[in-house]
Amino acid sequence: MATPEILWQPSTERIESSRINHYISWLAAERGVQFADYESLRRWSVNDIEAFWQSIWDFFQVQSEQPHSSVLGQRSMPGAEWFAGSQLNYVNQVMRHQTADAPAIRFAGENVALGELSWAELEQQVASVAAWLKSVGVTSGDRVACYAPNIPETIVGFLAVASIGAIWSLCAPDLGPTSVLDRFKQIEPVALLAVTSNRFGGRTLDRSEVLTELLAALPSVTNVLLFPSSHDSLPASTAKIERWADIITQPAALEVVSVPFEHPLWIVYSSGTTGLPKPIVHSHGGIIVEFLKSYALHLNLGPGEVYGWYTSSGWIMWNAQIGALSTGATIAIYDGSPAQDDWTCLWRHASEAEVTVFGHGAAFYANCLKAGVKPREVADLSKIHSIGSTGSPLSDECYSWIYAELGPDIWLTPLSGGTDFSGAFVGGCLLLPVYRGEMQCSFLGCDIQAYDEHGNSVTDEVGELVCLQPTPSMPLSFWNDSDGQRYHDSYFDTYPGVWRHGDWIRITPRGGIIIYGRSDATINRFGVRVGTAEIYRAVECQNEVLDSLVVDLEYLGRDSKMPLFVILREGISLDQELIERINQSIRKSLSGRFIPSAIVQVAQIPMTLSGKKLEVPVKKILLGQPVEQVANPDTLANPDCLHWYAQYAAQLEAE
Repeated sequence: MATPEILWQPSTERIESSRINHYISWLAAERGVQFADYESLRRWSVNDIEAFWQSIWDFFQVQSEQPHSSVLGQRSMPGAEWFAGSQLNYVNQVMRHQTADAPAIRFAGENVALGELSWAELEQQVASVAAWLKSVGVTSGDRVACYAPNIPETIVGFLAVASIGAIWSLCAPDLGPTSVLDRFKQIEPVALLAVTSNRFGGRTLDRSEVLTELLAALPSVTNVLLFPSSHDSLPASTAKIERWADIITQPAALEVVSVPFEHPLWIVYSSGTTGLPKPIVHSHGGIIVEFLKSYALHLNLGPGEVYGWYTSSGWIMWNAQIGALSTGATIAIYDGSPAQDDWTCLWRHASEAEVTVFGHGAAFYANCLKAGVKPREVADLSKIHSIGSTGSPLSDECYSWIYAELGPDIWLTPLSGGTDFSGAFVGGCLLLPVYRGEMQCSFLGCDIQAYDEHGNSVTDEVGELVCLQPTPSMPLSFWNDSDGQRYHDSYFDTYPGVWRHGDWIRITPRGGIIIYGRSDATINRFGVRVGTAEIYRAVECQNEVLDSLVVDLEYLGRDSKMPLFVILREGISLDQELIERINQSIRKSLSGRFIPSAIVQVAQIPMTLSGKKLEVPVKKILLGQPVEQVANPDTLANPDCLHWYAQYAAQLEAE
């Protein structure tokens, strides 16, 4: 394949001042190993993983009460044992960065002006909440649940819970009670931190009735701490309820409990689109070293940087912003709709918060492009030097839009990872150029490859994303999965001993990475496979198309069908001329093999609350499965639209 255009090259100054360059110099001085380029460093990091992860520990001076006996004991996946004997706590890694010159958190939201929380204020509030937790009997290993948006109190709550060795678990308040209970009932929390209302899209949403329902169904919860909310209706409950203002005004000294490296830090969940969400357990130590590697070395975060990556509290990027705190960076958070009034509010927030590293899901940039947003015309973005993207593949058009609208000196760093291991497999590196449409590299310590259908590694071909060696932040376990079978079946059932991630990728000869979408939503037409993202790029470059969804339907003994569903701009109807343009774009970008069997205009594309298209559930509906069996409506942004697809399925069956 032709080499794509280089959109950006790092300057000598940026390379020399980068944290990864300092790390390479440190390796030469302290370990006697030298690397001519990033690829040689990456190969060393996966060929000698024990030496690599020990170097991360030493370079960042990870604090432990006692030394570890080994870097990697048992090496199997699953079941790898890391840094046995060490005693640490994630909160110590965050609080070691206290400084008088910079805030820890800058925050704003809908109708909330920009505010700041200093490092000293952060420690004081964490100490007060931790003292309250201990006073009500919460101890190491207990689960503490939280039902709140991305506000400073949520971050304080997490750090307080982690400081005493308890286990954190968070759900966003846009999840319905059934979905929250599907998660929290599995872990039996002893305490709940929550809001009674939240604001989104210009509306204040009362959550007190939801809290009442949650508490009635969670008898294990004996104590509740309510965050400040604009709505003051208290939930009905037999649990003892305290208010935030009454707790954080109680002075306390922060006492951080040291725990083993593999002590659980938090429980996060798979999307829950189908089936009961998987409660994924990550460790204190694994998250510490993974975040230091990813956010300090690969994203170049540290003191002096302001990291503003928009996220809801229901996305793993919420956890990632805590990773930015662990490097000493300031984090800038925003609670509310990214499209409130128009698509410029986050750019204005970034300006006010003096963000230097801005990030969002790929769909945000696509929406800004489609809406004709000119970020530099609405805000002073001169402090932003890096732009991040994740959540779905970033289109070539968005690469071009970012450089056209934000300037040629921007370092664009799309990354891809997952909730599953609370990290990234691929992303950016300040030593490398940015090619249009490619993520720059595989991350250090991640032995990833693309496997073909026979389990052979391939280069410059689309294949299944696999990881051949363990990393410290891979899950400890799934909660209540005593024999580990559910964990094993989720990642290791296809290739024994090899992590199968569930994405289609292509590793280019340059070492760059292109993600094509989820492998279980792959289109396979006449023996040729593509990810759905490739088709979306070809379809959504048409100005009339706002969004699209495609599924490949294979019927036993019948010709397969591949319908394409499109949302068009207001006032535009699908006509033959637009159909022909879409088909020609697909033919030109991909192949005539991928011309859809039908193009259908729809009012809505079904989405999860985190903005992911429901390709597999729609495919199942169109293959005849009932709506109630393929998706949990409480996890969806627009569940009612699934019934339209069921009606369309009936039409297909009648044909």
